Amino acid sequence: MFWLTLVTCFLFVSWGTAVDVNWYKNIIVYQIYPRSFKDGNGDGIGDLNGITSKLEHVADIGAKALWLSPIYKSPQVDFGYDISNFTDVDPNYGTLADFDRLIAKARRLKLKVIMDFVPNHSSNQHPWFQKSIRKVKPYDQYYVWRDAKIVNGKRQPPNNWLSNFGGSAWQWNDVRKQYYLHQFATAQPDLNYRNTALNQEMKNVLTFWMNRGVDGFRIAAINFMFEDAKFRDERRSNKTGIPKDDYDSLVHIYTKDQNETYVTLKSWRKLMDEYSNRTKSDPKLILTEAYTTHDLTIKYYNAGSNVPFNFMFINQLNNESSAMDFKRLIDKWVRTVPKGSVPNWVVGNHDNHRVATKFGRRRAEQIIQMSMILPGISVIYNGDEIGMVDRNFTYAETVDPAGCNAGHNRYYLKTRDPERTPYQWNNSTSAGFSTKAKTWLPVNPNYKTLNLQVQEKVYYSHYQHFKSSASLKKQAVVARGSLKLIIYPRYKILSISRTLGFDTVVMLFNFDKVSVTLDAKTALPFSSDLVVHTVIGDSDFRLGTFVSTDSITLPQSSTIVFTTPNLFWSKNEDV
Repeated sequence: MFWLTLVTCFLFVSWGTAVDVNWYKNIIVYQIYPRSFKDGNGDGIGDLNGITSKLEHVADIGAKALWLSPIYKSPQVDFGYDISNFTDVDPNYGTLADFDRLIAKARRLKLKVIMDFVPNHSSNQHPWFQKSIRKVKPYDQYYVWRDAKIVNGKRQPPNNWLSNFGGSAWQWNDVRKQYYLHQFATAQPDLNYRNTALNQEMKNVLTFWMNRGVDGFRIAAINFMFEDAKFRDERRSNKTGIPKDDYDSLVHIYTKDQNETYVTLKSWRKLMDEYSNRTKSDPKLILTEAYTTHDLTIKYYNAGSNVPFNFMFINQLNNESSAMDFKRLIDKWVRTVPKGSVPNWVVGNHDNHRVATKFGRRRAEQIIQMSMILPGISVIYNGDEIGMVDRNFTYAETVDPAGCNAGHNRYYLKTRDPERTPYQWNNSTSAGFSTKAKTWLPVNPNYKTLNLQVQEKVYYSHYQHFKSSASLKKQAVVARGSLKLIIYPRYKILSISRTLGFDTVVMLFNFDKVSVTLDAKTALPFSSDLVVHTVIGDSDFRLGTFVSTDSITLPQSSTIVFTTPNLFWSKNEDV
């Protein structure tokens, strides 16, 4: 009996700690912008304890992983992306102990935690930079330093490179008597990855956070990590109507997308895989942010990224895009993802206008639904599940350095403040984000009617549609089923279908501004066996009812999802 008990306990432990190598391949990744998610101490700034108090919401909407934008110690010049200590938490957000409590609660809720990793630069307040200024070894080579160019006896920057935030990418340091490179704010000097000691420092950072239970990293601005070794000038773009010192006035062939980036990423992938093997834990997830070409994005898969962000909804589509535009881009992504990897669909983030502002709230719901039904990973920005929209800012209200640096006449083209406003939990003070009336960014005044609490109580709402979509994403037919896209050009209809065995999901998107009637037998396989699962837009269809006619009428700008009956009745169940 003793040996039987021992064997039983051993088997239980083994099953309980089994490594899941495919845990990320069909999940929702939920991005949390910490300053704006939930204020736990009433100072008007979101923090870790606030996030921890709301993790049930993240689990409830069906997310498997939460990605935290930077929480590192920082002077907050760029609100956390200027890091003065890569292995500590900024007091605005809490402490390492608070972070540990967040991890522990996430584990209880079966949520993975993804950290933002910002490798391109540090803060100019970082001890490394302060030592680099004084040429203290080995820190003297941790940053990108260059001598001045002397023209007609006057000191000038080494070349014509420009900062993403406007103006020269070079800043003179009067102590070291050299220029340092900063591709973003002046207070964000670029790190030098051609230095092996610096590279090891950053590997140590990754290991530090993995030791604290982090399940992966979203690597910010990865394609800026290396620059042309010869520091050649970049040529002028053909864009008109922009100042000469605007970032978009140059073609950036020497300051990003260098081949060495992929080599460095492979070394980080190796580090994380070795860590997972050694600790017998699930593989660590790598998400990479690179606003670049499709082909260069796909290369990140082979370098070790599980999720090279697909920004097609953000960069390539808009409210005037046709059904064919959507199909063409979806086909291209699915076709070019390497074997064994999965596509991903980024709906929104903290650097771009909210999806409901860019596309309108109804089309935003359609896009979220699309991201859930397509194969792979859906990346959702906090607030998009309730249809939050941008808040307009005056120049006086603007705090984002990208907007401030652009000046009074152009700030609105660059600022990222509109999409970063506090989360709208309810209609109480500051939308339930904080007990303080004045928050770090103003709350959108529409919070009285647009908030989570209101939408939880309404059967037909942005939030309820989101949860309906998320319930389908959990099903095997979406995780492993075949994919088929059909265009009905005459009607401006896009059909997306997933099939696995006897299970079927069919989504019909009407991109037209008028109602359209289709032959049900043509549009829906096995139409007599399908029920209405989700309706977005005005429609006479009732949820859970069978398709009982020979024709289907889709109202203007609407989406209807049909499934086999078992998928409708198991809406809130995992496979």
